[in-house]
Amino acid sequence: MRGKFITLEGGEGCGKSTQAKLLCEYLQAKGIETVLTKEPGGTEEGAVLRRLLVTGDKDKFDAVTECLLYYADRRQHLSKLVWPALEQGKWVISDRYADSTEAYQYYGYDKRIDYATLQNMYKIVAGEFKPDLTLILDMPPEVGMRRSFAKAADMATQELRFESRQIDFHHNLRRGFLEIAKREPQRCAVVNADTTIEILQQNIRQIIQERLGV
Repeated sequence: MRGKFITLEGGEGCGKSTQAKLLCEYLQAKGIETVLTKEPGGTEEGAVLRRLLVTGDKDKFDAVTECLLYYADRRQHLSKLVWPALEQGKWVISDRYADSTEAYQYYGYDKRIDYATLQNMYKIVAGEFKPDLTLILDMPPEVGMRRSFAKAADMATQELRFESRQIDFHHNLRRGFLEIAKREPQRCAVVNADTTIEILQQNIRQIIQERLGV
């Protein structure tokens, strides 16, 4: 039986990585073989692309170049990791997927790239494939940015290329994610992330039980 593909999306600092890990542990405790991954950077080759995409000058790529790099990472991620795992019956939990590209490169940049171009890139790379469930972790951008910068300071990370953008960019991101969820309610579930780690995970598990029966 084919596995399920679950993606976690949302703005900076909303807790996707932590929640993806906790969800993976929950599913494994249920006896489901689960793979935890991320975009960009879910493969060895993708890790190289990730360094290009999330570090350095915020304006070093134009919109089309940036999207092409994300989709190069995505194709490698799908063909090398996601699709083989699903065919083996494993469930795949991904910290970000294509909704992030749409939210960041289309809504965040205030439509600097044509929407049809973005959709065509997706079809070339993934065809009709989509996640079985997308959890959109929602919180006020100001809260998320505070969390994100605090985490970066603790970890001494240089992955701050998007955090360095003005707050309007992050409000656009939030609007984009919510519009995606409104457009595809059968696939997407919006979860309030402005709460504790424990309550957020509890709410995510409830959605998993309701939508996927586990």
